Amino acid sequence: MPQPQLDSVQHSVPQDRLTRMLYKLAASALALFHLTFILFVVFGALLVLKWPKAAWIHLPAAVWGVLIEFAGWYCPLTRWENLMLRRAGEAGYSGGFVAHYIFALIYPNGLTRGLEIAIGLFVLIINVGVYVRVFR
Repeated sequence: MPQPQLDSVQHSVPQDRLTRMLYKLAASALALFHLTFILFVVFGALLVLKWPKAAWIHLPAAVWGVLIEFAGWYCPLTRWENLMLRRAGEAGYSGGFVAHYIFALIYPNGLTRGLEIAIGLFVLIINVGVYVRVFR
């Protein structure tokens, strides 16, 4: 006797939920990685004080972080996170990671261009100060 076929609609629903869940998980993992990267950009120079060879990894990351803020660019991590959120069936968000997750708590009206420049200067000053000390 042949096995009964599963209804394609019933079969696709759990798979669709699983796919959405995996995209949501990917978006969350990207958000966590994004936060870690930002913390590394801002404070990674402190690692260079202990391990000077870490400068080979940190310096390009810090330059990238400063450029993102000064030029007003969107980080690719933000784009990928939004892509995963949309594929998970969510809306994603406009603006950058910092504006959405961090400054949304502190500044409800959003991140202004002047504040982006200030963040870039903050990162630049911290890192230049540490690197001047390291390479003296």
